Amino acid sequence: MGVRFCKDGHVIQIIIEDKEEVTMKKMKEQQKKREKTKNGRRVIAAKKIQAWWRGTLVRRTLLHAALSTWIIQSWWRLTKDRLLQKKRRAALSDYALRERAVVKLQSLVRMWRIHWRYCQVLNAIYVIQCHWQCHNCQTCALLRGHCVVTATHLQFHIEIINP
Repeated sequence: MGVRFCKDGHVIQIIIEDKEEVTMKKMKEQQKKREKTKNGRRVIAAKKIQAWWRGTLVRRTLLHAALSTWIIQSWWRLTKDRLLQKKRRAALSDYALRERAVVKLQSLVRMWRIHWRYCQVLNAIYVIQCHWQCHNCQTCALLRGHCVVTATHLQFHIEIINP
């Protein structure tokens, strides 16, 4: 129930409300509050479910990205190892080829030096034989020679044997 007066104080307005009407309004308000709280609980529950689902999707995406990254990194490491092994094999074969070439060249140089010394010894023997045949000796002596050729020097021994 309410009473209202104007400023002048002349008009009085009296409002009488029915008690049942007030209780009905209060009940409706309470019901709206309950529905709001019920809907609020549902909204909160729905938000929780949606957040869980979004988190699951994000974790699934991150797991997929991590696995993809791991696969790419493993492939790259394998590729790098293969390239490194290929380079090592190429370096080893180049080294072996050069070593064989050096050994062959050294062998040819040694062979040439020994052949040159041997030719010197033969020329010396021919000179000695030629002079010896031209030399008239009353005793017919024999020449016996021994030659040793090494990488650094030449040894030559001649013996004159009288029969």
